[in-house]
Amino acid sequence: MNQRAMYSQSFTIKGGDFINAGTVSVRIKRLLKEIGLKPDIIYRAAICCYEAEMNVVMYANEATLDFTITVENITVKLSDKGPGIKNIELAMKEGYSTATEKMREMGFGAGMGLPNIKNNADVFEIESEIAKGTIISFKINLNGKH
Repeated sequence: MNQRAMYSQSFTIKGGDFINAGTVSVRIKRLLKEIGLKPDIIYRAAICCYEAEMNVVMYANEATLDFTITVENITVKLSDKGPGIKNIELAMKEGYSTATEKMREMGFGAGMGLPNIKNNADVFEIESEIAKGTIISFKINLNGKH
């Protein structure tokens, strides 16, 4: 069954742009508040979007984040152009990080990004190809089931 989008937007995220890091997730959070979604849904969506966005800023060259709201859920697909993830299973472990020392000095690289997305989304998928990029997809149900 194809759900009809109530709202859909695509955002471009630039890798290495720490100055503007987080602006896409803030815009999405603001939109969800304006729509009047429940605070717990907004919170979960904001965390997932922020973590996905920061992974692009830290590791990829560029990404497109496609954001859709239907009557039933929020769907996000983030496709990046970057180095890819060598070991997804390892990257999914809390505390594992390949952040550089410079990133850690800025307060990033705790190794919680992908686990936070998985823990806050109702559906989470990740695929990656070395030297091509990574695709992260997640859904958050609006009916409150988590």
